[in-house]
Amino acid sequence: MSDHAATVQDYDPFTPEAMANPTGYLRRIQTESPLAWLPPLDAYLLTRYADVNAALRDKRMDSANMARALQHEELGPARRAVEMWMGHTVPADHVRFQQLLKRYFTPAMVDRLRPRVREFTHELLDAVAAKGQMDVVHDLAYPLPANVIAELLGMPVSDREQLQAWSRDLLPIFGNGDLQQLRETQRSMLEFHDYLRDLAADRRRAPREDVLSMFMAAEAEGVLTEEEAVANCVLLLFAGHETTANLIANGLLLLFDHPDQFDRLRRNPDLMPSAVEEMLRCGGPAGVIGRITREPVELAGQTVPAGQHIYLALTAANRDPAVFADPDVFDITRERNRHLSFGMGTYYCLGAALARMETDECLRILLDRCPDLRPAYRTPDRQPTPPFGHRLLSLQVAF
Repeated sequence: MSDHAATVQDYDPFTPEAMANPTGYLRRIQTESPLAWLPPLDAYLLTRYADVNAALRDKRMDSANMARALQHEELGPARRAVEMWMGHTVPADHVRFQQLLKRYFTPAMVDRLRPRVREFTHELLDAVAAKGQMDVVHDLAYPLPANVIAELLGMPVSDREQLQAWSRDLLPIFGNGDLQQLRETQRSMLEFHDYLRDLAADRRRAPREDVLSMFMAAEAEGVLTEEEAVANCVLLLFAGHETTANLIANGLLLLFDHPDQFDRLRRNPDLMPSAVEEMLRCGGPAGVIGRITREPVELAGQTVPAGQHIYLALTAANRDPAVFADPDVFDITRERNRHLSFGMGTYYCLGAALARMETDECLRILLDRCPDLRPAYRTPDRQPTPPFGHRLLSLQVAF
């Protein structure tokens, strides 16, 4: 840490306290040090809503490149692919991909997909109905967005299990994976690239109404290369699948943890849009995101030099008592819920409306078909995902 930041307090995101209760640990940091330093990660941390919101909009900071985790020589192919991801490139390249995808990720597209989301949800529930029990993560939350992203990218729905496996194998890039895990990530990524190249060749011959066809049309216009298209389809698979799956599963867990709110939602399903916003605030899929300063930036009263890594704790900002009344209370009728779970500014999530719609339709159908839905676990099956996060591995329920 540079001398200028001597007044910034140090914190370790890998302590037992931080791993067991990241929300509580972040609250302590939020109270004690507006700008914090994380020595194990060689990075700063922002936790207050105003600071995180400003940083999300600040054009002097770029999205942190996940290729930072792929510096080992043998991971070169995966590193080169990640460096082509939208949001992990230079700002001009990010804008280029954003402009392309904004043509596709429209309100009309979301409405067009809504009936398919309903069909997929019913099919998945039909498959477990006779058992009277299921693992929400494995049987519903993961396969549903996998089906949807397969539809968006123009992939056969029959390949959905393979898509889920590839998506899971990308996790170590985002969670400080070790070398062996990252080798598996690279293997799966390259397999997916080969799969996509075959699909891309087919779309050149016979375009359809899907993202891959749109990318191939842009390739013909010289707007992007096949390698860029393939790499960004991999990103879309992960971003459109993993995050929505986590939102559905974590949202249901929040309802189980707050039975009064669960009963309220059962009695009034029209509260579902508001409930989804509160799920995003309290259990959003992206707890912490990274930025890199391109030039000196003032953050929380401190001047941070260029080239510094900054972690923005969305989890903490979304529970900042300066913005949210009773921030630790899960309230599905909360008004003016200005959470930051989808980011802000240039890097605002393009798939936000789609994720909201999928979660709304999925949970609405689930509660309608399973009015006596109840947890069938003693404690949630969570895995820590440093820094300051966790991943729900399973969620057993009965009905």
